[in-house]
Amino acid sequence: MSDRRHPRLRAFLLLFVAVPLAGVLIAAMVSPWVVGSGLVARSSANLLTPLPSALGDSVLTGNTVVLAADGSLLTYFYRQNRTPVSSDRIAPVVKQALVDIEDARFYEHHGIDLEGTARALVSNLLAGGVREGGSTITQQLVKQTLLQAAETAEDRQAATEQSVGRKLREARLALAMEERYTKDEILTRYLNLVYFGEGAYGVEAAARRYFGVAAADLDVLQAATLAGLVQTPTADNPITDPVRATVRRNQVLERMHAQGHLSDADLASLTAQPMTTAPTPPPPNGCVGAVLGGFFCDFLQKHLTQALGISQQVLQTGGLTIRTTLRPDIQTSGDAAVVKTQPMGAPLAAIFTSVEPGTGHVLAMSVNRRFGYDVTDPAQESVNLNVAASQGAGSTYKVFVAASALERGIPPWNTITTSDPYTSRVYKDGLAPYTVQNAGRYPPTLTMVEALIRSSNTYFVALEDQLGSVEGPVRMAQRMGLFSLDPVADQVVAENRGSFTLGAEATSPLALASAYSTMAASGTQCDPTPVTEILDATGKRLQVDGRSVDVGDHCTPGAMPPAVATTLNQILTGDVGLPIGTGTRARIPGHQIAGKTGTSQNRYSIAFIGYTPHLTASVMVLNPKHNQDVGTYGGGYAAQIWHDAMAPIISAGPDDPFPPAGLELAPPAPPPVVSSPGPPQFGPFPPFGRQRPGR
Repeated sequence: MSDRRHPRLRAFLLLFVAVPLAGVLIAAMVSPWVVGSGLVARSSANLLTPLPSALGDSVLTGNTVVLAADGSLLTYFYRQNRTPVSSDRIAPVVKQALVDIEDARFYEHHGIDLEGTARALVSNLLAGGVREGGSTITQQLVKQTLLQAAETAEDRQAATEQSVGRKLREARLALAMEERYTKDEILTRYLNLVYFGEGAYGVEAAARRYFGVAAADLDVLQAATLAGLVQTPTADNPITDPVRATVRRNQVLERMHAQGHLSDADLASLTAQPMTTAPTPPPPNGCVGAVLGGFFCDFLQKHLTQALGISQQVLQTGGLTIRTTLRPDIQTSGDAAVVKTQPMGAPLAAIFTSVEPGTGHVLAMSVNRRFGYDVTDPAQESVNLNVAASQGAGSTYKVFVAASALERGIPPWNTITTSDPYTSRVYKDGLAPYTVQNAGRYPPTLTMVEALIRSSNTYFVALEDQLGSVEGPVRMAQRMGLFSLDPVADQVVAENRGSFTLGAEATSPLALASAYSTMAASGTQCDPTPVTEILDATGKRLQVDGRSVDVGDHCTPGAMPPAVATTLNQILTGDVGLPIGTGTRARIPGHQIAGKTGTSQNRYSIAFIGYTPHLTASVMVLNPKHNQDVGTYGGGYAAQIWHDAMAPIISAGPDDPFPPAGLELAPPAPPPVVSSPGPPQFGPFPPFGRQRPGR
C-alpha cells in the first residue's frame, strides 16, 4: 500500500525517524554553550565574542536625508527605505504581536529555543510543508543582519545557505547577542531591521507605507497585519492581496488570543473586521524624486562623490544628514520664472542659476525641465544644463576685458573712437584681419563706462588692441572663477583670439554666476559649493579615511583688485538702471542692481547676469540639442527671467547698495579724443596704483 494514500502514516514514519535525529543535531549544535535548561555556560563566554561588526553596537543606519538651507526636506538617498526608531516609539502591541506569532518563548529562552524547534519540526512534518519556523527572533535577527550587511555574493551565500555550519554559527551568534543585549534591545533592533514588503525596511517605514501612521500609533489590527508580513511580505501584502493578508492577520490575532493577550470577545470582533489600509508613497529617493531642485541635487551628488570622496555606498547606506545651501524661496521663484518665459520641455532651455557672493553657496538651479532619464519625454533632462558648457555667453565676457584693462591702469574714462565695422590691428580671423561690427547703431566715440553699458563690440575689440593680447582678460576670467574656460584657456591665449571679448567660448551658467559673484564680493572669489554640513548616523561630522569631510567655504580674497571690482559694480548698475543700458528689463524699482547682457553669434544663445552685493544669478537661454536662433537678445528673455525670479526675493528686503567705486569714473580733465575712423591711437596711462581713490 503506497504511503501517498495515507499521509498521516507517512508523517508518523517521518516523525519517528526525524525527531531522534533532530535531537542529536540540536544537541551537537548547542552543546559547547548550553547546559541544564538552556542557560549559557559562563565559563564558555569567551567563545561567544567578539561579535561581527554588523551585530555589534554600531548604530543601525536609515535613509540619508538631504535638507535645504532652511532645514526643509529635499530628498533622501537610500538602498533600503528604513527609518530606525527607539523602543519607546514602537507601539507595545506591535512587539506583542510579533513575539506571539514568531517566538512565543522569546522572553524565556536565551537565544535558542529547543522546545520551539522541536515543536516546529513536528508541526511541519504533520503539515507536509513549512508552516512554522524554528528560529527564534534572535536567530532571525542574526540571519537578517548578516544578509543585509553582505557586500559580496559570497557573503550573501554564507548568510543564507542551507547547511549545518550556518545554523551552528547562527546559533552561537544568537547566544552571544543574548549575552550582550536585553530582550527589548534585541526586539527593537529586529523590528527596525526586518523587511515588511513594499520596499519598507523596519516597522516605522512599514507603518507609514501601509497605514500612513508612525510605528508608535499602530493599533492592534495594524500591528497584527505587520507581524504577519515578516515571513512572507510579498504573498501577504495587504495592498495587493487584501484577502490573503486578512487570513494571515487573523492567524496572528488567533495566536495572540492563544497566548492570553486577547479576550474571546476581542478576537471575535477583530477577526470580523475587513482589511483596511491607507497607503502612502515611499519617500523620495535620489535626484529624480527630489521634492525641489532636481538639478541642484545632481550637482550636490557629484560634489559629494567626486569632490569630497564620499562613496555612493556610504551616501545610500550611511544614514547621513546633509544640509545644503539651496534656498527654497529662490529655487521656487526661479522655477516659476523659467517656465513663464519658456514652457516646460520647450526646445529652448531657460537656465537660471544663483550663487551667493562671498561664500560660493549655490542657492538655486532652475531649468524648464525636470531632472530625469526618460529620453522620450522632452520635459526630462539628465544633463545638468546649469553646470554644462555648451554655448557662448556673448558680451558678458566684455567685463573680463574691462577688468583686465582697469588692472593694467587704463581708466574707466578711457575714450576710443572706432569705425563700424572695425578691423583689429592686432588680431586675425585665420589669415585675414579680425573685423567686427555692432548689433545696432552706436556712437563712434565712447568711454569704457559708456561702452560697457551700451555693450559696444567695436569698442571692446579696440580695447583688446590696446591691451595687445587676450592673455590678461583670459587669466582675469579664470581668477574670477569662470571655471568652464579652464579647458580651453591656454588655447585661446596661444591663438590670441580677438573674439574672446564677444564671449564665443562655451560657458557654464554656474561658472558665469560664480565669476560675476567675485565682483559682487568686491574681488573675493569663492568656489561654488552646495553643502554646509554632513553628519554621520551618530550625529557627528562625517569622516572619510579618518579625516572630517571638508565642507567649508573656499574663498580667495583679492582674486581681482577690490578697486577694480567695486568700480565695475558701479558701472554695471547703469546697464540695468540707465535708459541706454541693455538690461533694463531686469530693473527692480527701489533697488540697485548691476548686470550685463550677452548674445552669442547668430543668437544661438543669450545671457543675462545680474547681482547685488549678496545675491548673484545668471540666466542663459539656448537649445541644448542643436543650434537655434533664440529670436532675441540677452536683454529680452534672459533679463526678463532674471527679473521674474529675483524680484520677489529682492523686493522683500531693503535696498542693498554697492560700495563706492574704487576708481574715479570720470576724468579729472577732458581726455584726449581719437577722431580718425581708422585704427585708434592710444596715449600713455598712469599705472594702476596711481589712480585716484573713490570718494
